[in-house]
Amino acid sequence: MSFKPEGPVLQGALVRLEPLEHRHAADLAVAAEEDRGTYAFTWVPRAHEVGAYIDLQLARAAEGEVAPYAQVATASGRAVGTTAYCEPRSWLSEDEVSAVEVGHTWLAKSAQGTGINAEAKLLLFRHAFEVWGVSRVDLKTDARNQRSRAAIESVGARFEGVLRNWSRSKVVGEEGRLRDSAIFSITAGEWPECRGRLEQRVAHFLPKPPPTP
Repeated sequence: MSFKPEGPVLQGALVRLEPLEHRHAADLAVAAEEDRGTYAFTWVPRAHEVGAYIDLQLARAAEGEVAPYAQVATASGRAVGTTAYCEPRSWLSEDEVSAVEVGHTWLAKSAQGTGINAEAKLLLFRHAFEVWGVSRVDLKTDARNQRSRAAIESVGARFEGVLRNWSRSKVVGEEGRLRDSAIFSITAGEWPECRGRLEQRVAHFLPKPPPTP
């Protein structure tokens, strides 16, 4: 397909999604080491691996496989994790995208539970559905990762099933093994309701205006 998922800067109130570059490396190295116990089933580079990780993502971006982002907390201006569009598929036209996955997502411990994940998903989904015009957005995770599955469901995605031996395991100590992947999606018809739910979730984390005298 000729379509390449080149994502622009996506600006929110809590998070700004910036195309991933090496200038984000120092922040990401700090973020990745905050509390690695929260990454149980997700591969997150160690501090010394961040440069190579960015190189890999940029190489894949050049091939049209991914559009990688740094998640930058607006409150601090620091990169606190990554995310990406990946696996674009086209079924009707070579120049348009029919479906895309949102993945390669991780956040520093201090950024979890702050609304950044919800707003990042809102920004990514909105661009995919309302600018690219996709028919569906996919998300997947290790089937054993209950925390990730709950987070995916919380942003409005529907569980579709488990694909057995679907991809390589990202768990330390399971190198060379395959994992079962839990698959979720949001379709274009579901997007308006999903958008409303996400906007409400994000609003919960925004500063409340002072009461009117």
